[in-house]
Amino acid sequence: MYLYDKFDHKILAERVAQFRDQTERFLTGELKPEEFLPLRLQNGLYVQRLAPMLRVNVPYGMVNAPQLRKLAHVARKYDKGYVHISTRQNVQFNWPNLSEVPDILAELAEVEMHATQSSGNCIRNTTSDQFAGIALDESIDPRPYCEIIRQWSSFHPEFAFLPRKFKIAVTGASDDRAAVQVHDIGLQMQRNAAGEIGFRVLVGGGLGRTPVIGSMIREFLPEQDLLSYLDAVLRVYNQLGNRLNKYKARIKILVRAITPAVFAEKVEAEWMHLKDSAAKLTQAEIDRARGFFTEPAYESLDGTAAQASLNALTADNKAFGKWLERNVIEHSKAGYAAITLSLKPTGVAPGDVTDVQLEAIADLAEQFSFGEARTTHQQNIVLGDVKKSDLFTLWQACKKYGFATPNIDTLTDLICCPGGDFCSLANAKSLPIADDIQRAFSDMDYVYDLGDIDLNISGCMNACGHHHVGHIGIIGVDKKGEEFYQVQLGGNAGTNTSLGKVIGPSFRREEVTGVIQKVLDIYLENRTEEELFIDTYRRLGMAPYKARIYPKAEEAK
Repeated sequence: MYLYDKFDHKILAERVAQFRDQTERFLTGELKPEEFLPLRLQNGLYVQRLAPMLRVNVPYGMVNAPQLRKLAHVARKYDKGYVHISTRQNVQFNWPNLSEVPDILAELAEVEMHATQSSGNCIRNTTSDQFAGIALDESIDPRPYCEIIRQWSSFHPEFAFLPRKFKIAVTGASDDRAAVQVHDIGLQMQRNAAGEIGFRVLVGGGLGRTPVIGSMIREFLPEQDLLSYLDAVLRVYNQLGNRLNKYKARIKILVRAITPAVFAEKVEAEWMHLKDSAAKLTQAEIDRARGFFTEPAYESLDGTAAQASLNALTADNKAFGKWLERNVIEHSKAGYAAITLSLKPTGVAPGDVTDVQLEAIADLAEQFSFGEARTTHQQNIVLGDVKKSDLFTLWQACKKYGFATPNIDTLTDLICCPGGDFCSLANAKSLPIADDIQRAFSDMDYVYDLGDIDLNISGCMNACGHHHVGHIGIIGVDKKGEEFYQVQLGGNAGTNTSLGKVIGPSFRREEVTGVIQKVLDIYLENRTEEELFIDTYRRLGMAPYKARIYPKAEEAK
């Protein structure tokens, strides 16, 4: 993974010192709240319902053991002993004291972590596939290009105050695990007929108040033109984006208003002035970035023998077998596997991980995975390079620390934002809904029979829980001062991206699990042997679900 050079260290140290001065001036009254607002946001600091929230960047989800230990230390010393993994692969502290935030940032800088541009109207943390560099279906490792984008976007003076926040995702695999179609810019890496590396460029995707699937504006962008083309896209957005109404300020609104074709024309015209500028990537620069992502010291292993040994172990241990089936995927290197540590045991807020657990993950990463881990969009953590011969030992360690819940990609591996328990923007609490669902569907045999299902929960229309792209999505709404919940069906964040549709009127908290049960009943009654939940929904449409859930309304028609 990328290691900071002297320039990174210098600018980060200067930023910490700058924000310390700004915070002190705000606390003494020298800076007004409206003056401090953009300063704190571009340093990752929000003001939530009960306390500040500090969001720390984890570039493209990569984190090492010293960084994990530092996060644990910060959680213990400055917070309440835990952190939250967000849907954009970042880490959030929910209870820091404002006066201590500069100290936190200084400590994080010691291990090359920061909160710069993790919020505010700027280019945010670039995200990617949590299995980047190791996935079987990957043709190109996107991480070097993510790092190039990170360096380009950090402190970019032209794009420090955009009309609205801006998010970029990159994938190099055939199966989209980075949700590139619902980002402001989504980059799908590919090779052309000549074998040259490039990008399929999608622009104008996003969730929130107005969910939109991104539009393709360039089928193939050569790799050397990456930064100049991004410059062109951002310049067009900076010039034409709506700065008067923040609800209409995202690039997705602009693209939709002028049409993708016209937006593409404007980008191409702007790019003509930039494509041969200093922003053009040289092969030396691309190779330099790739040099940070060389393969670790893999052993030459007999993959067939390793798998045979695992098969023998699972024959005598069904629990281990279920964990292998759900939490372990094949690696591109023979004899290795990638393991997802589930952060979704019942009774724990999805994505929360304690200081003790963080230190345990650091230890496990060093013992089993070359000292590295990865955060995921699904609010879990991955150990990417584990020998298959170590899986049984690792599983036993995971059980000890609460990471062995064998539920990855199932109904109970749900995505959930912090909701009304923390966020001042939320209409309703989301964590209690997640807890209700996990407890109601605790029979894992039943859950396994359902197959893969994405259930996503957001506390409001801002969609931090990505409810629009859940196969089943739940969103909190305010109904005359009371908390209610709408249920959506048919969303998908993968390669065949789709946005969910609301079934009908909202429900009280105590009704939600019953509604989910009815949805699942219809699926089980109608699925074919090959179909997953999303397949059955797409075949049936919304009508049978609506009829089952609102029978009186249907009878009245």
